[in-house]
Amino acid sequence: MQKRLPKTASCAEAEPKRQRQVAAVCYRNTRAGKKVLLVTSRDTGRWIVPKGWPIDGLDDPDAALQEAWEEAGVKSADVQTDPVGHFDYDKRLADGDVTPVQAQVYMAEVEGLADTYPEDHQRDREWFSQEEAAARVDEPELKAILRKL
Repeated sequence: MQKRLPKTASCAEAEPKRQRQVAAVCYRNTRAGKKVLLVTSRDTGRWIVPKGWPIDGLDDPDAALQEAWEEAGVKSADVQTDPVGHFDYDKRLADGDVTPVQAQVYMAEVEGLADTYPEDHQRDREWFSQEEAAARVDEPELKAILRKL
């Protein structure tokens, strides 16, 4: 007598295609060590790094810097051209749908912050130690990146 094995989903069905975003881990060096700039999300108020969709006409590191300007007021920074890693998360869209996202992470050493910036009335921003920043974000892969700075 032959046993029948249960059908399993194919790899393509099991994992939906992730949309690509770019993210900036904004940091500064202090006497007490590296500090990481986090912002709150607009919808839930949880702590995140600035991130967003790729921007036509900009390469990924410059698009990450543009997000850092809009969301955190980073007016000048040196950004690395190669990503240091990525993290996955589920983004809630304006219509209520959720889409899986993979954010490529670029390091940006902050040289200056603006007092006013495009989303200053929608978000809070704050400097944290590496360990504090890692504890405040939700995504495990982002936690690991922050701890390895």
